[in-house]
Order: sequence, then C-alpha cells, then structure tokens
Amino acid sequence: MEIQENGFIFSDDRNLVDIKAVHQYLSQESYWAKNIPFEIVKRAIENSLCFGIYKDGAQAGFARWVTDKATYAYLCDVYVKNDYRGLGLSKKLMSLMLFHPDLQGLRRYHLTTLDAHGLYEQFGFKALENPERQMAIVVPNIYGK
Repeated sequence: MEIQENGFIFSDDRNLVDIKAVHQYLSQESYWAKNIPFEIVKRAIENSLCFGIYKDGAQAGFARWVTDKATYAYLCDVYVKNDYRGLGLSKKLMSLMLFHPDLQGLRRYHLTTLDAHGLYEQFGFKALENPERQMAIVVPNIYGK
C-alpha cells in the first residue's frame, strides 16, 4: 500500500524503513523510548506492521502496529520529524493505517499517548471504558539502565 501526496510517500513497505533514522528518533528524541538499543528497534520493526512517511527518500515519519491481524492491534512509535509537523502528515498516516486491509474487523485498537489525544480522537479513539479492567507490567526507564 502506497500513497503519494504533496511530495511525500506514505507506505507500508517495511523494506523502505530507514531503521537507523527510526532508531535515532526513538532513542534520542522520543519521550517513550529514550536510549532504546538499535537491535531492539530492528527486531520491533521486523515483527510489526510498519508505516513510513518519506520525503526525497528520507524518513520523515514512522508508526507501527503490533498486531495479530485478527483481533487486536496496538499502535506505537508514532512520530513525524519536527521539520514536517503541521502539514497534516500524521492525519494522513492515521487514515492510511486504519484502513489497511490487514487491520479490518479487529475487536480492539489500542494506543498510549502523553500528548496527542486530539489527533487520535479524530479517528475514533477515546479514553478507556472501565480502565480498572486494564492491567500492565510497566518497566520504567528500561533503556536508561
């Protein structure tokens, strides 16, 4: 699946992903994966449904779904590089990802965000009903050790 718009390419071709660029962003610029090792990013990409935004062949944005492609998908590692923010790229990326054929008919789409609630609400995400039913094992600062 690939869309070209306004000089950007949006694609689910994992072979286009610049793993070094994604690692650089996640390990240095993200709040959720500071200091993440390259090998972990590489393995995560290899085992996820990945989407990239590209400008002149360079990685301008990225997102991935952890999914069984049958019942559940968890959206993570979503970013658009600072130089390209404010152009509607994250909305276009979300549209592409949610309508991907491998993600139709799932019973749950899940994500965690600190500051992008407004974006995701536009696509039907909302605060969890019955959050007391949700549980997690969270290892804070796992890559900072």
